[in-house]
Amino acid sequence: MMLILPMGLIATTLAIAPVRFDREKVFRVKPQDEKQADIIKDLAKTNELDFWYPGATHHVAANMTVDFRVSEKESQAIQSALDQNKMHYEILIHDLQEEIEKQFDVKEDIPGRHSYAKYNNWEKIVAWTEKMMDKHPEMVSRIKIGSTVEDNPLYVLKIGKKNERRKAIFMDCGIHAREWVSPAFCQWFVYQATKTYGRNKIMTKLLDRMNFYVLPVFNVDGYIWSWTKNRMWRKNRSKNQNSKCIGTDLNRNFNASWDSIPNTNDPCADNYRGSAPESEKETKAFTDFIRSHLNEIKAYITFHSYSQMLLFPYGYTSKLPPNHEDLAKVAKIGTDVLSTRYETRYIYGPIESTIYPTSGSSLDWAYDLGIKHTFAFELRDKGKFGFLLPESRIKPTCRETMLAVKFISKYILKHTP
Repeated sequence: MMLILPMGLIATTLAIAPVRFDREKVFRVKPQDEKQADIIKDLAKTNELDFWYPGATHHVAANMTVDFRVSEKESQAIQSALDQNKMHYEILIHDLQEEIEKQFDVKEDIPGRHSYAKYNNWEKIVAWTEKMMDKHPEMVSRIKIGSTVEDNPLYVLKIGKKNERRKAIFMDCGIHAREWVSPAFCQWFVYQATKTYGRNKIMTKLLDRMNFYVLPVFNVDGYIWSWTKNRMWRKNRSKNQNSKCIGTDLNRNFNASWDSIPNTNDPCADNYRGSAPESEKETKAFTDFIRSHLNEIKAYITFHSYSQMLLFPYGYTSKLPPNHEDLAKVAKIGTDVLSTRYETRYIYGPIESTIYPTSGSSLDWAYDLGIKHTFAFELRDKGKFGFLLPESRIKPTCRETMLAVKFISKYILKHTP
């Protein structure tokens, strides 16, 4: 059947050319005191700065490493302001467009075969979910938990013995569109779990006794947009009332102290929280699924990039959760185990004090719902490439992360009721 699209829709779709980032720069600044931190905040008011770390202007504080992207047009003025105020800075990326193109530094092995060493677009990931089901029908099933605002399906892969209700771990990747190494890890996890079952002692034991629910791409619309139109896109693609700006930050849209942090109520900001908790279709599909499987889900792990951290609750308060010592112990051993492969160093701790205060995050929401082991990985690197980690680093990142995830899974199997 021939699909006839309204002319206006075709026109708008074709009219939006992909954003280019020629000669855009990424600066790293380390404000020495509050005065210097305020200078960065003031620069953000008069220039269009895209904060890579921390995620928004209001988090900038003294002695914090601050990474932000700036256009070619504004970079000279920014540099002059930093020099004038004798601020410590370096330019991490001199030409962002060049780095975007350099990301794809791995040749495809066999055309048509799914590659775990490359970044895969949404179309390839959907085909891969089907392939995993066909290849391992006794172990992999696909559940459609809902759909996005642009009507793309939200798929969860269930890994484990069919129809058995056992302890489970829920994992998701790609809640922020531009963090491409995150969905790459979810694909790697499913691949390794199915491939090594029966061969690897730990994985066999885990899959004999537990199930894993894996949401390979949480923010599907945003992920597609980051591939086709704007590599630096973070939010989803929902329309906002009374605003021309598109998108909500899905990781500020959960009912966990949703509106407690100021400056998340601007629809044009990258960390916009949405019009209400769970206002977004993606968030609602996820929370409905978790609530309906709450009796079996014993741990929740979410994957982000970048900064090499293993985080746990809380983000919205400096108060420590009741099982803080337990979470800190698991995170410490997890990061130690991760470093055994390539000596990659991670830090760990509660979100609020380790990274910056956040409200409405999936991690805090899952914890407050009753899942007492919730963790967020901020994967490689520490800023040299930032969100543009080259493909040649995907496999090392996945291999080391897998060690930590297997350790956490073993711990959950042994120590949760």
